[in-house]
Amino acid sequence: MSQIAELAVPYAIMLLHDDEVDITEENVTKVLEASGITVEPIWVKVFVKSAAGQDLRKFLSNITAGVGSAPAAAPAAGAPAAGATAAAGKKEEKKKEESEEEEMGFGLFD
Repeated sequence: MSQIAELAVPYAIMLLHDDEVDITEENVTKVLEASGITVEPIWVKVFVKSAAGQDLRKFLSNITAGVGSAPAAAPAAGAPAAGATAAAGKKEEKKKEESEEEEMGFGLFD
């Protein structure tokens, strides 16, 4: 199965689900034919059977809910302010870059 076909069948199922149309082999095949993508019928059958009885709305919302939702860690007690550590980190980076340039004997834009 080609990479396009691997994605086409699940996308066709999601399209049907979003439009609240029954997810059947016939409907998925119609969507694929309308898009000009040919897929072996066995793959349509496999994907339709795997989607049968599943709550696709809940499944899709669970996938997207986890993206980028990691909470920020609380600073430890007695830890310096974030701005102070960022400034110190920048100074260290600058010193490190300068020392690397001196070791090579030339700078990037010399």
